[in-house]
Amino acid sequence: MPFTILVTATSLAPAGLRILEHAGCRVLFLRDGNSAAEVEGILAREPVDAVISRTVELSGAAIRSCPTLKVISKHGVGVPNIDVAAATAAGIPVYVTPGANAQSVAELTLGLMLAAARKLAWMDGELRAGRWTRAQDGLQLSGRRLGLVGFGQIGQRVASVARALGMQVHAFDPALRGPCPVEGVVLHASLEALLPQSDVLSLHIPLNAHTRGLLDAQRLALLPRGAIVVNTARGEVIDEPALIDALRSGALFAAGLDTMAVEPLPAGSALAALPNVVLTPHVGGSTPAALEGMATGAAHNVLGFLAGRHPDPLSCVNPQVLSQNERSIA
Repeated sequence: MPFTILVTATSLAPAGLRILEHAGCRVLFLRDGNSAAEVEGILAREPVDAVISRTVELSGAAIRSCPTLKVISKHGVGVPNIDVAAATAAGIPVYVTPGANAQSVAELTLGLMLAAARKLAWMDGELRAGRWTRAQDGLQLSGRRLGLVGFGQIGQRVASVARALGMQVHAFDPALRGPCPVEGVVLHASLEALLPQSDVLSLHIPLNAHTRGLLDAQRLALLPRGAIVVNTARGEVIDEPALIDALRSGALFAAGLDTMAVEPLPAGSALAALPNVVLTPHVGGSTPAALEGMATGAAHNVLGFLAGRHPDPLSCVNPQVLSQNERSIA
């Protein structure tokens, strides 16, 4: 029996789409790529077996409206747009695609770090405005200390390159088990121990109840004066008004941000007005290579589950449902 798959976007990378079509799936897309109401409408009227979720909200009402829905896979790793509690209550596993975009996000992290340290965006703007303004206070990263909050695949890749640049690398990750996976990295037992050792701080953590507002004014004050903050995780993990205050006062030298608390960035944003902030529009995982990796990973997740070949339980954010799910899916 062919399966019906809903992709909550207007498209999917060709490699992922080919996998679904080769399996004989009927693939549905959104007409409006940013409409939670359209997602709910499709699920309420179509016999959808699986959802590949992009950035559009997948609400509890949408999940409950579709009695045929059996599995959800995020096209990526962050699931704040998915009502995981509603999926769990319905016995529906929610998978992610860990590592698929790790290299692209790590590379953007390093790019933001270098751009913030050397004031690249500001100097580019000066030149385009006809001014030959040579900044004399850019920072050399070699010899400085990089602090990584979260030390999964992205953090580990950033650490390897940072060490090659001559940086001393420190990390904190309460989920890390066993020996340090990157030689020469100093692991810390708490965030409060890491922050004073971080001339550059880079965030690589999911957004959840424990991490929302994690980097608040009190913790920002623990960073060395003149530190740089880089965020390619989720904007909400930083207390944004506190970050802006620290950037304005000079407590922080600069910030490089791929994610903000409100996206798209609203008109008149205080962040956009600061000359010591480098901003990108949440594109860390948006290279063609990363999009193909996430699309193929999500396609394999849903097809594997629907065929009775359970994907890696470590990629399931609500694994408790796997032992409960006894429904026939063929």
